[in-house]
Amino acid sequence: MSWIPFKIGQPKKQIVPKTVERDFEREYGKLQQLEEQTRKLQKDMKKSADADLAMSKSAVKISLDLLSNPLCEQDQDFLNMATALDTAMKRMDAFNQEKVNQIQKTVIEPLKKFGSVFPSLNMAVKRREQALQDYRRLQAKVEKYEEKEKTGPVLAKLHQAREELRPVREDFEAKNKQLLDEMPRFHSSRLSYFQPSFESLIRAQVVYYSEMHKIFGDLARQLDQPGHSDEQREQENEAKLSELRALSIVADD
Repeated sequence: MSWIPFKIGQPKKQIVPKTVERDFEREYGKLQQLEEQTRKLQKDMKKSADADLAMSKSAVKISLDLLSNPLCEQDQDFLNMATALDTAMKRMDAFNQEKVNQIQKTVIEPLKKFGSVFPSLNMAVKRREQALQDYRRLQAKVEKYEEKEKTGPVLAKLHQAREELRPVREDFEAKNKQLLDEMPRFHSSRLSYFQPSFESLIRAQVVYYSEMHKIFGDLARQLDQPGHSDEQREQENEAKLSELRALSIVADD
């Protein structure tokens, strides 16, 4: 949202106290910042959810590629390993989909709905500024006639200008009061509005990672060779790689 105060038709009289204008600018500035933060958070949450889905889909694709590897036709142990990995990846993908669906429903959608309120707020501010413009214009008109010599025609025009000013002033004061009353309330409401969403986000993450601990724990138990540490596996891989490098077909010229 953007707010550009009107500058034309300024009366000499200070019709809106500077403290009121400062209060308005402060409260409106808070809501502008809140709108930007809400938009950014919604965008980041959507990117995170999409990345989560892409990650688990890629993991399933990798496990399927391994299952279609010719090694699975030749080596039963490799087939068992690839099958166990494929099962784990599909379980992970299923839980990940549930997590993302939950986040979409309880976090992203509420953020979107909250953000949809700001255009109406922006329009209310514009109506207030238009009312202020009209108020200033008519106040300047009244002041112009007040400064003239008090002849009959001038007094008639002054009376008419004051009559025109009264409902416009009341309209502005009503709009101004409503915004000054409700903008702080709207800003404060963000806490009670978003708290259930972020509680749901935390619960969804806790459930997901608890299930991942079980899934990968089961997978590790199926694949682990008793007595083999990560360091031992790395040494075995290096030894096998050295054997491959020793073959004449891969030797350097």
